[in-house]
Amino acid sequence: IPGALFVDLNADLSAEKTDPRLGRHPLPGAARFSALLSRLGITPDTEIVVYDQTDASMAASRFWFLMRLAGHRKVSVLDGGLDAWLAADLPVDAIEPAPMPTDYPVSFQQDMLITEQELKPLLNNTAVVLLDARAPERFRGEIEPLDKKAGHIPGALNRPYSQNIENGVFKSPEQLRAEFAALIQGRKNIMLSCGSGVTACHNLLALSHAGIGGGKLFAPSWSGWVADDANPVALGSDA
Repeated sequence: IPGALFVDLNADLSAEKTDPRLGRHPLPGAARFSALLSRLGITPDTEIVVYDQTDASMAASRFWFLMRLAGHRKVSVLDGGLDAWLAADLPVDAIEPAPMPTDYPVSFQQDMLITEQELKPLLNNTAVVLLDARAPERFRGEIEPLDKKAGHIPGALNRPYSQNIENGVFKSPEQLRAEFAALIQGRKNIMLSCGSGVTACHNLLALSHAGIGGGKLFAPSWSGWVADDANPVALGSDA
């Protein structure tokens, strides 16, 4: 899209892999994210639209979440991504802009995150729901192509991120609200996980689109959870 800047999931939106307990895509620290935003020429007043190829399930939803984590409210996602843009016969180019660097200090809002130590005592709390964004067969432990163990965190419920999308775009806020309400069943404490803390952001984006706030990301997600062999594993479709 003309004027767009490139951001890479691994190089820009993840920290270096120094501790497997932080997962396959560790969240970048505030200083690292500050350097990225400053390099991109972003200021606290910048209106940001993020997109990826299709459904925002990778870098787009992750970037959206990191901006919200940094307290930046002027951020949205292009529904349908580049595919929708092209389908609308809108212009594209191959020019890479050279933004004027800025100085954007970042301080993350830690109440939007939950650590493993904070999560563990909540797994049997009936007021808490943990939603896992992975595909059903990975959640049930039938296959595991990426991580060292198959299954899911005990007590988690499966909400595949793909269920947020219909015909290439997000479902309506009303439909998403009804679907999440059926899972959440009135619980106000919503925790989100996936394989490595990326597609869980898609569920957070869908919750926001549905008008449901307050969700917390367990950023290490399944890959971080199974890095500790002492952590329990559940199999099958039961929570």
